[in-house]
Amino acid sequence: MTWKRFTVSLATAALLLVVPSGALSQGASPKRTLIINGQSTQVPVIQLSGQSYVGLEALADAVHGSLSYSGSMVALSVPIASATSPTAPAPEAPASAHGMASSPGFSRGFLNAGIEQMSTLREWHTALVTAIQNGIPLSAGLLAPYRAQATTNLRLASVAATTPSDRSAYQLLSNEFQNMANLSDKYISKRANMSYIAPDALEHDDLNQSIIACGHSLGAMAASGQFIDDGSCSLGS
Repeated sequence: MTWKRFTVSLATAALLLVVPSGALSQGASPKRTLIINGQSTQVPVIQLSGQSYVGLEALADAVHGSLSYSGSMVALSVPIASATSPTAPAPEAPASAHGMASSPGFSRGFLNAGIEQMSTLREWHTALVTAIQNGIPLSAGLLAPYRAQATTNLRLASVAATTPSDRSAYQLLSNEFQNMANLSDKYISKRANMSYIAPDALEHDDLNQSIIACGHSLGAMAASGQFIDDGSCSLGS
């Protein structure tokens, strides 16, 4: 089984339906055992309404992987050694047009650090949006905790970047951080100058829309594990 197919099957198997406990007790069949690459595991499989479900924590433990949580995202990282059978050769990286092996995807350390930074930037952005929509007086002090945490997380992401994909994605994370800082400074300055800030000001702000688009792009990259630059994370004016 190739690494790509294995990860797809893991992602499918790891989807855990959140249902009331009463529904599980009423419709669930006896537990079954999950077998991965011919190896029996201690991961219980529960069937409900014709579908099979496993727990993420038990699955991660069975494949010697790890789970990380950030906001609404859950990242399951699996060692490559667990994704291939002992007798099968590791899959080769696809060749580029020049015959060179393509760059590997994100390292586990950078992916975790990147997700954490994305979560912090999202919280910073939410705080700014909430203040503007509700007429809360903006100040550097109000947003300072978010900026400080994002600065720390960006530094951690830089240290964790080891692959070419890591370093390329780090530059986009850095751009998103700088754009968020510029957006915050823009409206803090408006408030300091006693300029009127409409509750829907951010909806018509190009820099804000760029930040949102970049956030979606970074989230898609984290989900796929591969670097793809769609141009939405460039530095704004």
